[in-house]
Amino acid sequence: MVKRNHKYQSGEGAQYMTRKAAMRKLQLSMQDFRRLCILKGIYPREPKHRVIAQRGSTDIKILYHRKDITFLLHEPIVWTLRDRKIFNRRIAHARAKGNNLLKNVRMANYPEIKLDHIIKERFPTFIDAIKELDDCMTLLFLFSTFPAMKVVTREITSLARRLTIEFMHYVIASKALRKVFVSIKGYYFQAEIKGELVTWIVPHYYPFQPQRKEYVDFKIMKSFADFFTVMAGFVNYRLYNSINMVYPPQFSVSIDSDESRSNEETFVSERIAALNMDLLRSDRQGAEEEDEEIDLKLLDNDKDSEQVRKMHEEALSLNKLKNLFKGLKFFINREVPREPLVFIIRCFGGRVSWDKHLFVGSTFDETDETITHQIVDRPSLSNQYISRDYVQPQWIFDSVNQRKLLPTNNYFIGAVLPPHLSPFNRDDAIYVPPEEAAMQAGDEFEKQERAEGISDDEDEDFGMEEARKQVQLDYALVKAFREEKAEALNSGDPKDAEAEEQEDDDDQEPDQEDATKQKRQEKKQKMAVVSGKVFKENPKEQKQLTKQEEALRAKMVKSRHKKLYRNLLDKQKKASKEAHLLREKRQQIDKQKRQEQTQKRKAQRKEILA
Repeated sequence: MVKRNHKYQSGEGAQYMTRKAAMRKLQLSMQDFRRLCILKGIYPREPKHRVIAQRGSTDIKILYHRKDITFLLHEPIVWTLRDRKIFNRRIAHARAKGNNLLKNVRMANYPEIKLDHIIKERFPTFIDAIKELDDCMTLLFLFSTFPAMKVVTREITSLARRLTIEFMHYVIASKALRKVFVSIKGYYFQAEIKGELVTWIVPHYYPFQPQRKEYVDFKIMKSFADFFTVMAGFVNYRLYNSINMVYPPQFSVSIDSDESRSNEETFVSERIAALNMDLLRSDRQGAEEEDEEIDLKLLDNDKDSEQVRKMHEEALSLNKLKNLFKGLKFFINREVPREPLVFIIRCFGGRVSWDKHLFVGSTFDETDETITHQIVDRPSLSNQYISRDYVQPQWIFDSVNQRKLLPTNNYFIGAVLPPHLSPFNRDDAIYVPPEEAAMQAGDEFEKQERAEGISDDEDEDFGMEEARKQVQLDYALVKAFREEKAEALNSGDPKDAEAEEQEDDDDQEPDQEDATKQKRQEKKQKMAVVSGKVFKENPKEQKQLTKQEEALRAKMVKSRHKKLYRNLLDKQKKASKEAHLLREKRQQIDKQKRQEQTQKRKAQRKEILA
């Protein structure tokens, strides 16, 4: 008998299953199923043919791959979640009976979820974990600012705070920070860790505003936080060991005071959170710097390749960036956010302090006359010192992004600040702001001047060597000619010699005349002026040619790649449209500024005439 193939038993109908079917198969509630999917990294799928995948149903349902659900069946956490469901029922039963002793026993024996094996499973190598640090650190920095709530407890927020402080200490010690930016969302930081770029956001320190459940589900966020706290603990431990720092963090110098003797753990944790002191290391500090210097010397030996030259320039620029604030002392005023600025200044070798009543860990007072810069964010300041520069916080961020100490006159107290440009712009961006274009042109001009100076020196050296060689050659020729002439005079009759010389001169005279005539003719030909015609391109013809080329290019694309090609074209059109809108917006802003300036001038003239 022939076996019949039933509908939806193969193909897409058998590959997918709905969320309800998956929960029934795993015997889990909605909350536990979501938690398990977050921890294991399982996410819903979008099939090519939804009706077939949903077995004829036209309603839009959440679908999962059948292999993913089968993969979850073998997870040990599933049994822990089932045990938790039983414990929750028993705790509720004891609470209903009023048996607090039994309830406390159940709570003490409540099963805990261990995530160590999941971390190893999802991140087989350490580099894989570093690649996922972006979301991890962004979420932990967000949770560290939360107050204690029903779902997000004080233990989670304090753990997130501790892990983020440890991570910032590693970035300070390794000098891995590369880019910084301030936006309405918060502070953007980018660090280079083990060759991978890690970008995270630190939110602004505003008072907490409760959110509605429809907008933010803290239970789902808590599941992510549980996973990322375990992951960050592993990563911080490996990072500290990689640069030979003691973990958990400890001070290199013991601090003896009344506060430390009363509660040493709290005292040390507060000083570590200040980010203002070096932590204990297990080896000497200059090992990495020596290795970098050796690498630079190796690159110096081979400058023929363009890629090697760029690597050499980038290495020099990085070394300069790492010591950007070295030798400078900063003092932060009360109104300025302390932690982001302390983190940036310490990453680049600067010394920083603040008001001792504001936060613990200050190292020097405002009256210290060795302070070079004071960061102020207020329109005026009553008492000012002549020996220091008073700048606004944006000067720190712009100097780091430009990799040089910018002039402070544009960032004085009450000054209108220049636009804060984002360092995360791509090189192939269609729209570039005028300020950024001018800045890039200035940097390229400086590089070109530097290269021209080096090439001029090389050309001068080369020219001097050539002139020296030419003088030596001329001297040798004159010497040889004199020797030949002396030999001819000594061997033969002087009259014959004179006759030969005269004949040679007679032969050379017509040759020289011909040569001079030829040179004159060549000069005349070169100096001849011919009237030219200006060639004007027809824009319509040019546009038509480009359209024809695009159509021909589209015909050359294979049929299986045509959809991808159309998507690329749509993406380019969308980007060009956005760039056009930005240019128009910028033109309107510039026009409005010019109108305001003209109105101000007219008003000033009226006042003067009145």
